[in-house]
Amino acid sequence: MPTSAPVHYRDQQAWRDLQQFLPARLRLADDTAPEEEFWTWRGHRVHLDRYPNPKAGAKVVLHHGVGTNGRQMSLILGAPLARRGFETVALDNLGYGLTQVRPGTTPSYDDWVDLVVDFLAFEQSRDDRPIVLYGLSAGGMLTYHVAAKAPRGTLRGIVGMTFLDQRDQQVRDETSHDRLTARAGAPLMGLLAKTPAASMKYPMSLASKISALANDPSAMKVLMKDRTSAANWVSVRFLDRYLNYVPAVEPEDFDACPVLLTQPAEDRWTPHHLSVPVLSRITKVPVDTVLLDNAGHYPLEEPGLRQMQDAIADFVTKHTR
Repeated sequence: MPTSAPVHYRDQQAWRDLQQFLPARLRLADDTAPEEEFWTWRGHRVHLDRYPNPKAGAKVVLHHGVGTNGRQMSLILGAPLARRGFETVALDNLGYGLTQVRPGTTPSYDDWVDLVVDFLAFEQSRDDRPIVLYGLSAGGMLTYHVAAKAPRGTLRGIVGMTFLDQRDQQVRDETSHDRLTARAGAPLMGLLAKTPAASMKYPMSLASKISALANDPSAMKVLMKDRTSAANWVSVRFLDRYLNYVPAVEPEDFDACPVLLTQPAEDRWTPHHLSVPVLSRITKVPVDTVLLDNAGHYPLEEPGLRQMQDAIADFVTKHTR
């Protein structure tokens, strides 16, 4: 994250520019934006967007992907779910959004998983309300990795925009920037991760198909100017662990909580068939899929946005009673 980056989203222009591509009903003003908090984890200062509601019967924790950030989750889900009576909190994981990484550290994808596991424990220490975890893009599989590792009963459900196992070569082939990166990049990152070059940064736009993040070309121009989301650079260590992370429980044995896939029907980055290898192996808990009509990977379009919000609200209500 550039040193000139603002500390709070209230001082950042990028999300304000992006929300102009959303339906008017989802655009936030200063008085409807979430409250901004910071949570300290292992010396890192983790940024949180929260819509507090002590009367809410459930909380929804929102997680971004490798081309987005927490404020972008607040726009499409945090605020609309809060209006429906849920408490929502969107976090910026290490290296993204406005989270401040402890100087001298090079976080890995394993740290992303551990951070969310510990954050859920922190939330449960505040009160005992049930929690559902949502993840967009790479955040979808992160919800699975977190649910597989967290103590039983931590989550009542997980929702993903995708569930991608990056150990699968087909997933790498279709979601990487190009075929050469998909085939040669991962072994190279594995070698470099064992050297001092592990801390070297690499643009996600060259590692993955970030160009397909949104289907609106003008929205993509805004996203690609934002170093806190789509224009971010991540470390070699992060990429290596992201591509090779082994879950605490494989899908065949996963029984932590119900699963919902909210799949954009016009997703040009991670189409539905790439989530099937994971979800088809989960048989010990309910797994449901909802297709979002007309929606891109980061959904800006109706009716997909409303379908997503309806499906997640129904899922949370059903599994947190």
